[in-house]
Amino acid sequence: MRLLFSTLLCFYSFYAFTQPIPASSVQAIQKIEPILQKDAHEIVFANDWIERFQADSAFIRNFVKALKTPYSFYYPFDSVQNISKLYAPDSSFRIFSWQVMKDFTYYRQRGAIQMRTSDGSLKLYPLFDASEFTKAPTDSIRTPNNWIGAIYYKIILTTYKNKKYYTLLGLDENNARSEKKWIEVLTFNAEGYPEFGGNYFKYPADGIKPPQPAYRFCIEYKKDAGVRMNYDPKYQAIIFSRVVSESPSEKNPYNLIPYGDYEGFRWVNGYWVYVNNPFQNIIFDKNQTDLPAPILDDKGNRKEKVLEEISKKNMEKAQQKKDSTNNQK
Repeated sequence: MRLLFSTLLCFYSFYAFTQPIPASSVQAIQKIEPILQKDAHEIVFANDWIERFQADSAFIRNFVKALKTPYSFYYPFDSVQNISKLYAPDSSFRIFSWQVMKDFTYYRQRGAIQMRTSDGSLKLYPLFDASEFTKAPTDSIRTPNNWIGAIYYKIILTTYKNKKYYTLLGLDENNARSEKKWIEVLTFNAEGYPEFGGNYFKYPADGIKPPQPAYRFCIEYKKDAGVRMNYDPKYQAIIFSRVVSESPSEKNPYNLIPYGDYEGFRWVNGYWVYVNNPFQNIIFDKNQTDLPAPILDDKGNRKEKVLEEISKKNMEKAQQKKDSTNNQK
């Protein structure tokens, strides 16, 4: 988990703008930055969960202090690892997100939206993860006060009737048995207040996807199963792994793994509309990066031996991660 978390956030670290930031602001933030580096490291790598939560609290206090520095919006905080930092494509805001883990059964996300302001003052919306307080996380529009937490790694800007829609792709490590990938549509109301979710998804029911109406989209799947979800500009679509149960008699999320082909959403007239992905009959194993390997036979039936091998590899990966974590303690 720790290696994945660090790698993910490093890869999707946001970029700095060409907008000049006063030297005095840079100096003020750089005095705080080493403290932020230490706190952010401890959030992930401290051995005791109490220490991780204490580091999280300290990080929030110090980070807000740094953000209060005039024109902090343009400061990248590149040296602060394990915190996702994404600018909107139109530079109107940036969003921070990270997670804190108690144990392998309890993960909670933290976040904040920083708006760009003309005078360099701080306009910040803290995000409070309400995932543990609801059994229906996809059923309603939410505010920063009852956000469904995720670590965001992509922002997609779309428009419809002169309104902007910011679609966020995120990861939630969830618990010891499953993970979640989220698609969340962020908008701002007439007062400029952020709203998460809405009736933006059209897709057929299949017993795996969230029941309609879904105000945000989620795939929950077996821990470390390697489900992919990202935006492909070539196809102008969000493309994600189709999942299937390892056991035909059970369809709970803990058994769902990539099936070998892909599904997607394409933005059409204000909706993310379901489309069949152009990729079919493929899966990516540990020895491949770009080339697909077939998981279906010529008649379109599942190759059970291939699925068994994938399941075995997933279990081995999970055990290796567990052993690695235990060795660090």
